[in-house]
Amino acid sequence: MEITKQEQRIRRHKRVRAKVIGSETRPRLSIYKSNTRLTAQVIDDTKGVTIAAVSSLDEKGKTPRERAEQSATTLAKALIAKGIKAVVFDRGGFQYVGTVKAFADTARAAGLEF
Repeated sequence: MEITKQEQRIRRHKRVRAKVIGSETRPRLSIYKSNTRLTAQVIDDTKGVTIAAVSSLDEKGKTPRERAEQSATTLAKALIAKGIKAVVFDRGGFQYVGTVKAFADTARAAGLEF
């Protein structure tokens, strides 16, 4: 019996989450990527609270990559306004290429540290 792509992603995600934990001073930036959009939220795992969230569905752009980059900029500005500059990146089991990489690079360029 073969393992499906979704099951493989879930296994990778469990491995990542075993090591990545967000705190109050350095919350976890968690992403989820579907075929049409990318959503991201910043979570304080000690309290179990979502600090900020953004979706590429709300952004304007021709390609999913452009919308993800705009989402990263929006999220970074919101976090810096709340006084958070450092986060832990949780890629959600997705490979660090394409839209995920573009999101992370833009967030770093906008002032987030991870």
